Amino acid sequence: QVQLVESGGGLVQAGGSLRLSCAASGRTFSSYTMGWFRQAPGKEREFVAAITRSGGSTYYADSVKVRFTISRDNAKNTVYLQMNSLKPEDTAVYYCAADSRFGNYGSSYYQRQEVYDYWGQGTQVTVSS
Repeated sequence: QVQLVESGGGLVQAGGSLRLSCAASGRTFSSYTMGWFRQAPGKEREFVAAITRSGGSTYYADSVKVRFTISRDNAKNTVYLQMNSLKPEDTAVYYCAADSRFGNYGSSYYQRQEVYDYWGQGTQVTVSS
């Protein structure tokens, strides 16, 4: 079992940056592939980025590629999402999630919400124009 707590959200102007953090409880953080998802008002939750257990592979939604960077520090049980050049359409609640399955199943797999076993409560990101 792992508990996930997101932080770092807030209000930022378009073009600005934010760094989200997701702290995980437990001693087995390095055994989870981690993902970030977001849900805008009135829309379905969507994939943003994922990073494999060692950090060797990362995957991004086309809409955030180049602007966002996912990383992790297994010694600190934390995964990060650095968000640059933010746009109003990035406004959403951002969630981190953990997938406990062994192995790397590739980009298409990690974009699916149902593969993740644990979810955080989310942090609000609002980008003003």
